Amino acid sequence: MRNLDMELLRTYVAVVERESFAAAAQSVTRSQSAVTQQMQRLESHTGKRLFERSGRGKRLTSEGRQLLDYARRLLALNDEACMAIDGSSVTGEVRLGAPHDIADTILPNLLAHCSSLYPELRIAIHMGRSPHLVQALRQGDIDMTVAACEAPELRALTLRTSPIVWMCASNYRHDPARPLPLIVAAESSLFRRLAIEHLERAGVPWRITYTSPTVVGVRAAVRAGLGVTARSVEMLGNDLRVLGDDAALPRLPDVSFNLYLSSVGTKPLAQRLFDSLQHSSF
Repeated sequence: MRNLDMELLRTYVAVVERESFAAAAQSVTRSQSAVTQQMQRLESHTGKRLFERSGRGKRLTSEGRQLLDYARRLLALNDEACMAIDGSSVTGEVRLGAPHDIADTILPNLLAHCSSLYPELRIAIHMGRSPHLVQALRQGDIDMTVAACEAPELRALTLRTSPIVWMCASNYRHDPARPLPLIVAAESSLFRRLAIEHLERAGVPWRITYTSPTVVGVRAAVRAGLGVTARSVEMLGNDLRVLGDDAALPRLPDVSFNLYLSSVGTKPLAQRLFDSLQHSSF
């Protein structure tokens, strides 16, 4: 059984994340030629081609993509073990974004995991809507965020996949003879788009009765019995219920809540926390 070299794996991850050998060389404080030699040694050691030419640059082969996931996990475990043995603590602050939907469900579990991994770590929580949080992440205003929207250019970790349902107040009475009264976000959002698309496709009449720039406002309007909204089950509470099959509303797809890592001036601390969370179960 072969043993993978942690130093080679660290350089390998740097090459992938910095998207060039030159940028990786600066990250690991080596010359570009030394980084090239390290990648050649890693390919020789694994017996697989990890990179293939793509235009003027290089991209990962299928074996390279497979190794990348293991490399990140091995490095995170290695660093965590070294810190535990040395008795060193991780201090500093990570700015974490989270949508209001998950304040009572995913977020407490995530914070508990972060605290168990690094008890001395400070976390500044930024609450908001997923599109705004992802934009803040792209601008470097926060370090990581949980979001329900897609950002394929960012490193992501899926925390939970949940059903989207039609929900209303516990005392709401559905009238199929009238257009469905919709409560949605004031701006375009994943849930608003999915609700309208599926209603249109199913031929169900609808009208928007209430909008809010925040999930808190949407939830308040639903609780007031002003209409129906489409959200993930994370927003359900004792005062809300799911509209049953008797309402004849179209079935909605599941939604994934992903943890995204900023690619703008990524803090080593945020990078370390993100890699460590990949081994956690949510």
